[in-house]
Amino acid sequence: LYKETRLLAITDGLTGLYNHRFFTEKLNEEINRARRYGRPLSVIMIDIDYFKHYNDTHGHQMGDVVLMQMAELLKKSLRNTDFVARYGGEEFVIILSETDKGGAMQMAERTRKAVEEHHFPHQDTQPEGNVTISLGIASLNVDANDADGLIKKADDALFRAKESGRNRVEMA
Repeated sequence: LYKETRLLAITDGLTGLYNHRFFTEKLNEEINRARRYGRPLSVIMIDIDYFKHYNDTHGHQMGDVVLMQMAELLKKSLRNTDFVARYGGEEFVIILSETDKGGAMQMAERTRKAVEEHHFPHQDTQPEGNVTISLGIASLNVDANDADGLIKKADDALFRAKESGRNRVEMA
């Protein structure tokens, strides 16, 4: 019962991914580990493009289907040492331990392409005719030295990806 209660407290009820609160704890742990052993660490922030349009057009229940499918795609595209969480709304975040900025770029691009190639329900009604994601990357000790800075830099890069046309990856 304790294990079940603990799992419910750290996971997102809709997607089954880890939640924002647990992500924050995990990121701090991974930063400490990376510092201790002098290893690289990167973070990828992800946002579903035009998700509000999708929800407004098809309703929140269909939006939930997209969120659940997105969670599955993200889990499938990662190594078992990577950590993915729902950051909030239609945003997701991935912690890539032992991964420098170049490796994070490869992972992000592979993930972006997997989403672009996936067939989501009613995707043809989206502004670009498809459900896509924008991604922002930041790396520890290259772009920022702490959790808050890392998230901010990845989020800034995500914003640039959105501003530059969406369905793309940007680095801090």
